[in-house]
Amino acid sequence: MSTVPVLQSEEPILLRHDAGGVTTLTLNRPQAYNALNRALLAAMQEALEAIAADATVRVVVIAGAGKAFCSGHDLKEMRANPDPVFIRALFDQCSRMMLTLTRIPQPVIARVHGLATAAGCQLVAQCDLAVASEEARFATSGINFGLFCSTPGVALSRNVSRKQAMEMLLTGEFIDAPTALARGLVNRVVPMDQLDEEVGRLCQAIVSKSPVAVATGKRLFYRQLETGLEEAYRLASEAMTCNMMAEDALEGIDAFIEKRTPRWRGR
Repeated sequence: MSTVPVLQSEEPILLRHDAGGVTTLTLNRPQAYNALNRALLAAMQEALEAIAADATVRVVVIAGAGKAFCSGHDLKEMRANPDPVFIRALFDQCSRMMLTLTRIPQPVIARVHGLATAAGCQLVAQCDLAVASEEARFATSGINFGLFCSTPGVALSRNVSRKQAMEMLLTGEFIDAPTALARGLVNRVVPMDQLDEEVGRLCQAIVSKSPVAVATGKRLFYRQLETGLEEAYRLASEAMTCNMMAEDALEGIDAFIEKRTPRWRGR
């Protein structure tokens, strides 16, 4: 078990903690409510790419230090650089990181203990799963500052219904954790003092499964979502055929027949 900073500095902006196949990445800009500036986005990108190639990591948890989970983009940094080339590069950098969350083989869980606004709400929506405390609140609040949350809306609209997404995007109003659960933005809501336990429970449920099946399933899930029904079934059949040929699938079936715990090989 170890806790190491991703970037070497007096105040690392991203922390990495590894234990039992679970890697926790903690956004560590508490004074800025963990706003996503260029440096933090770069640190997350670097960490996620390293994790993607690390077979010892089975699940990734995204957390936030301080009072907030993530307040979105760093508006001070954006205002200080009003050049359209800078702004476009920033949004492209963020979109690349968001896409990486879905492209790495490990499931990614958002641990949402507090505020998640704008690109912070996008981060929750883009993670594969999300567990929130009862104190968490969510909003796509850019509209309040004259900025429609277009990029957060991409992830949000793929989690909740169109009208619910548009209401959040057009009003900038907050929703509480139970509402986020009812709308499908998060998977589970628990009291704050049970948050880590619930995240751990979800992590262990995934760690106990075949890494081959999990990685195959995650990759197929996102590919088929963006296709028509017929193509989705073709992709799914192809994925299941490849999965069935893996050693883990054969071991899992044998274990089921023999009524024993499977011994995953990761192949």
